[in-house]
Amino acid sequence: MFKNPLRVLTASVLLAASAHAAAGGWSYKPLEIEGELVEEVGPASRCLSKFGGTISGHGNSALMGKVVFIGTDCITPIGPLFNFSGGKFVVMTTSGDQIYANYSGQFVPTGQGTQYVFSGATFQVTGGTGKYAKITGGGILTGGEDMATGKGTIKLVGRVLVKDK
Repeated sequence: MFKNPLRVLTASVLLAASAHAAAGGWSYKPLEIEGELVEEVGPASRCLSKFGGTISGHGNSALMGKVVFIGTDCITPIGPLFNFSGGKFVVMTTSGDQIYANYSGQFVPTGQGTQYVFSGATFQVTGGTGKYAKITGGGILTGGEDMATGKGTIKLVGRVLVKDK
């Protein structure tokens, strides 16, 4: 009478253990990407403000190694400030693996000519490819830009959930 339920329980435990082993583990890791960027701004029909930017650049990451990135966002001028929203970011490693992120925040003047810095800017990792498939997480975005030249720096610091190797 107890043999049948015991067999079912044993089989369930073994099945669950093998499924977990096959799925592999996941762990939180720090994500830091630091680099240089260039932004081009102009008309953008995709944006409610009809004004947007395209960012491209390169940098380094302890987690990902050397990276290149590209992003687009919508820009809304409010007095001397610029809100950026609807940002979509792709970061690619030298092996071709990618992570995708959304971002938003504000550009604030520094009082030094056309220099601006990010303020209250955040990013949310929404997925990826290759070894970063199903990656999630987020963090803060810092850096700055010379609005006259479009050249600047960027730093993403946060935490991501990634599949263990």
